[in-house]
Amino acid sequence: MKTEIFTRAIHSRNQIKFLYGLNEIVLDPYYIAQESSGRKYIYGRLNNSSEIKKFEYKRIANIKVLENKKFSPIIPIISLVS
Repeated sequence: MKTEIFTRAIHSRNQIKFLYGLNEIVLDPYYIAQESSGRKYIYGRLNNSSEIKKFEYKRIANIKVLENKKFSPIIPIISLVS
């Protein structure tokens, strides 16, 4: 269920809000990953920050897709030197 919610938010570029432990997180979700151990993570940019963090699925609760909050991925531009 979490994967479906996150995948929909990633494709629609909607921000998400959830509880992670006791903290409320607002995130621009970028991608989902799974380690060889089977643990799943969602990676994204924290709201009002340039920091990319990963969050373990099993610690995430009360997920809300913020349908009225769209985001554009921040892609660093690397200048090419000739």
